[in-house]
Amino acid sequence: MNPLSGSVRSSGSGTVFPAFANCHSHAFHRVLRGRSDRGSTFWSWRDRMYRVAEVLDPDLYHRLARATYAEMALAGIGAVGEFHYLRHAPGGIPYVDRHAMAEAVIAAAWEVGLRICLLDTCYLRAGFVGEERADAQRRFTHPNAETWAVGVADLAARYEGNPAVVIGTAIHSVRAVDEASLATVATALPEAPLHVHVSEQPAENAACLAATGRTPVQLLADAGVWTPRTTAVHATHLTPEDIATLGDAGGFACFCPTTEAELADGIGPSVALREAGARLTLGSDSNTVIDMFAEARGLAMHERLASGLRQGWSPDQLWQAATTQGAASLGFGGLGGFELADSVRTAGATEPLWAATAAEVVAPPDLDPEWVRAELAAVIDEIWSRL
Repeated sequence: MNPLSGSVRSSGSGTVFPAFANCHSHAFHRVLRGRSDRGSTFWSWRDRMYRVAEVLDPDLYHRLARATYAEMALAGIGAVGEFHYLRHAPGGIPYVDRHAMAEAVIAAAWEVGLRICLLDTCYLRAGFVGEERADAQRRFTHPNAETWAVGVADLAARYEGNPAVVIGTAIHSVRAVDEASLATVATALPEAPLHVHVSEQPAENAACLAATGRTPVQLLADAGVWTPRTTAVHATHLTPEDIATLGDAGGFACFCPTTEAELADGIGPSVALREAGARLTLGSDSNTVIDMFAEARGLAMHERLASGLRQGWSPDQLWQAATTQGAASLGFGGLGGFELADSVRTAGATEPLWAATAAEVVAPPDLDPEWVRAELAAVIDEIWSRL
């Protein structure tokens, strides 16, 4: 039985597969790919990421995002969920157009033919107990949730009715948004997608328990965050009660296996969440890898390593996670499709499609892979020269 029954079609040159939805991206993290990391944990990696954030301006960010999104389009991705919080000028000073950085990434997606769900992210503080914000974090934060909500409403109004752009909302994390502000964020755009980083690291859970007596999932549940339109990103370190809460909400859980492995985050309970009622999606997150085949394989392989069993994910379930469920979590319907190279089509009769890679996706006609490689190299070198 074809695992893509009802979702593939024939074109003049071969089979067209449904486009992927990349549900969690931080475009500016692409700069860190291949650069040595002197630290050994997520938190030391974060310090280096902050250094990159400090040097970007709207023009440079536009170039970087455009090249990164072009790489996604070449990999068969039709829509991206950009978890956007790099918004102000250095020192936390708003740009004349307070949405200059958001407009830069939206324009970048449009220019390479990618739909974008811009997840405008509320980020208010450095941590639970009044930690001083790092210099880079001042570029992320608002004075309060109400100020953020006014801004996101303004941005959504700019793109109302645009079929290629969805403005959604996001809670960066329970570290970055205080309990009293969670409901304000959750209701700011009540019909739009709402995403939240949750339980990516054990230290986050420990800090939340110490400060509130609840896990992050429980704290967010009490604020009314979990609904069918909400996506829990990472959801790695969950209790059985957390899993039941997310499943009962009927929303989404976005796993980013290549990033979660690269950052030593851990292996999340993907099958348990799916069986509880959550809809699984996939993202490239830090863009260390931009290959949705790799993310889907990682989802299945990580589950095998954690469970000791091989039956956790079927091909059909992986396709749904990578395509239709992902599109729904970003507020989009159909996303078009992509073709595979002739060699992969020929091998497909005897080998599973997931043996393919992003490199074997037939390039969209308006994108030159050589330009994409050259532009990525040039803009990343320019950014590193400023560090």
